[in-house]
Amino acid sequence: MADRVRVQKAIANAGLMSRRAAEEAITDKRVRIDGEEAVLGDRVDVDTQVVTLDDIPIPINPDLETYLVYKPTGVISTASDPQGRPTVLGLIDSDKRIYPVGRLDVDSEGLLLLTNDGELANRVMHPRYGITKTYVAQVEGQPGKAAIRRLSEGVVLEDGEAKAISARIVEQSRSSTLVEVVMGEGRKREVRRMFDQIGFPVARLVRVAIGPIKDQSLRAGESRLLAPSEVASLLRSGRDD
Repeated sequence: MADRVRVQKAIANAGLMSRRAAEEAITDKRVRIDGEEAVLGDRVDVDTQVVTLDDIPIPINPDLETYLVYKPTGVISTASDPQGRPTVLGLIDSDKRIYPVGRLDVDSEGLLLLTNDGELANRVMHPRYGITKTYVAQVEGQPGKAAIRRLSEGVVLEDGEAKAISARIVEQSRSSTLVEVVMGEGRKREVRRMFDQIGFPVARLVRVAIGPIKDQSLRAGESRLLAPSEVASLLRSGRDD
């Protein structure tokens, strides 16, 4: 068990704010420990206790790791694969038990989170928290605005209606179109199936953002650790129903 530390120090160590700002947040009754209102002088076990600021969890445990990876096509978004195909765990170097947060299908590429932070994983994956995923799809042909509007109005798939939060044409040529799609959920191959439904199959699909997290410098197969401030911004980007 880790030594218990003052709650303001734990918050400051997470990189979110100075210790003085953390003390002010505690005084303003914005901080809770395991659901109970914190007061100055409280100590926490960073391994086992949950500290929240404005009801959003704070990543105070230094053993938690969250990686942002750029998954290439052909790599499986699982911890292991019975067919022996490469998995996203091969894109990071960690001695901790890290697992993917959600998945991208094998034919798709782009940003994916890997973590040992169960609270973060739950919030990113569960639609109730509203953390968005942004994709850029290259589709065959030239869909018009009416076709793209159908994505945000909703299309019926075999497993129910699917609806984008937003969809817009980014670039168009004679043979193909780039469309940015923001989704609030992630059913299996959902974006691809939505484009199939409006008659414009996807040739390439790239996830470019998870909530506020983007990184245009990452290339296929590369990864990096998220800073605690980035983890906190990701948690804050969702809603807390």
